[in-house]
Amino acid sequence: MSAVEIIRRGAPQECRPWPRFLLTRPQWGAMAEALAAAPEPALLALWAEPGMVHAGFWLAGEGAMLLASCPAADGRFPALSPARPGAVRFERMLHDLWGHVAEGAVDLRPWLDHGRWPVTAPLAPRPEANAAPVPQPEFLGVEGEGVHQIPVGPVHAGIIEPGHFRFHVQGETVARLEERLGYVHKGLIGLMLGKPPAAAARLVARLSGDSTVAHGWAFARAVEAALGVTPPPRAIALRGVMAELERIHNHLNDWGFVCNDAAFAWPHAQCGVLREGVLRAIAAAFGHRLMMDRVVPGGVAEDLAPGGAEAILAALALVEAAIPGLVAVYDGHASLQDRVVGTGILPAPLAARFAAGGYVGRAAGRGFDARTAAPYAPYDALPPEVPVREQGDVDARVRIRVAELGESLRLVRAWLGDLPAGELTTALPRRAGEGIGLVEGFRGECLHWVALDGAGLLRAAFPRDPSWLQWPLLEAAIEGNIVADFPLCNKSFNCSYSGVDL
Repeated sequence: MSAVEIIRRGAPQECRPWPRFLLTRPQWGAMAEALAAAPEPALLALWAEPGMVHAGFWLAGEGAMLLASCPAADGRFPALSPARPGAVRFERMLHDLWGHVAEGAVDLRPWLDHGRWPVTAPLAPRPEANAAPVPQPEFLGVEGEGVHQIPVGPVHAGIIEPGHFRFHVQGETVARLEERLGYVHKGLIGLMLGKPPAAAARLVARLSGDSTVAHGWAFARAVEAALGVTPPPRAIALRGVMAELERIHNHLNDWGFVCNDAAFAWPHAQCGVLREGVLRAIAAAFGHRLMMDRVVPGGVAEDLAPGGAEAILAALALVEAAIPGLVAVYDGHASLQDRVVGTGILPAPLAARFAAGGYVGRAAGRGFDARTAAPYAPYDALPPEVPVREQGDVDARVRIRVAELGESLRLVRAWLGDLPAGELTTALPRRAGEGIGLVEGFRGECLHWVALDGAGLLRAAFPRDPSWLQWPLLEAAIEGNIVADFPLCNKSFNCSYSGVDL
């Protein structure tokens, strides 16, 4: 019996737009064994609440998610990591936050908990005081002649989030890279619990500031699904505009920084100028350079300001005019091409096995894009063309970004040229419900699950950034490369630290 068949034999629970199936522990164990025998379905997320563990899978053939749950009243559940390597860090996180132990797990070292919290398992029903001494970080070893370690971070030279990178190198060649994150853990889930959706949305918007629109939209879609609410057409169109503007300014930023990390500063400066123009136009149109708190459950917080559309279109015209010249310079300098082509290769089978999304996955043959895989308004009426490449190197990740820039320009212009009139928000009823939202951000799909109690307050929630499934692949992509190419590889992935530190 396949894993999908086992899941669908569970007891269906009301969750929108996709039902959740409650399995017994033996059924969950059988599901884990069945997953080991087939590459599908892909694991997108693993999360928990007191006494329960949840998993979200993607069914490519159906264009839908499949949700499964397992009771963990005694704090234990069968591990999924032997069958789905993407589950490893989720399982470590479940233990740190809820105290749930994945039996048979590949790795149960602490992840978010560095031993400095006042309590252990802070989201458990009864957290215990942390009286243990602060443990030393554990890193996987590498054996061989001439192997030595290089520790980098968590404090970095530039303006960047904190993360520790432990390199095992032989000469200048990287034999193993391992990350240690968790330094910007905010207790986000605990802060969200008991809040009304409008208040929780402000917390979600700050999970990863560069994806504030995407995360805000995914959370809003989850709440709206749980409550059976549809935002007004104008709000939906404005959400699309904001999401694509977020994609544009981030892709410009990443393109420039990749060139800068290859010691070519001119494209970095040009992309920086173009991005600044877009951000200023966004501020004029929406009152905030990153559009933080503009997407709210039920709609959007503010309308487009007078003259905002014209400011956006003018900034985008400059971007469009500059792209061909930037591409010519990028292609025309052998010293730059030598650094990016063939560097940091992510094999396509590995991208598929981890269900990597965004430009990381699409540059390595996995064409998943939530805007087309599970179409939602306004993309259902105006879908983007999704670029896919097979090389999986730094260059491929850059070229995916460049191709997406052109599509985003097209989408924003279309929506601004035909904005529906009408209201901006729909009132949210105060009632119980459960929902899940999937939105394609610039980095990949953002997934949010919420459960509301009878008063319409958050009883449980989980925000999943796409970086959960991309950080492990950076470790794989850098192997066999030289240490000096790590900044280049790291920026080409541009995973979010804050997004996974919760």
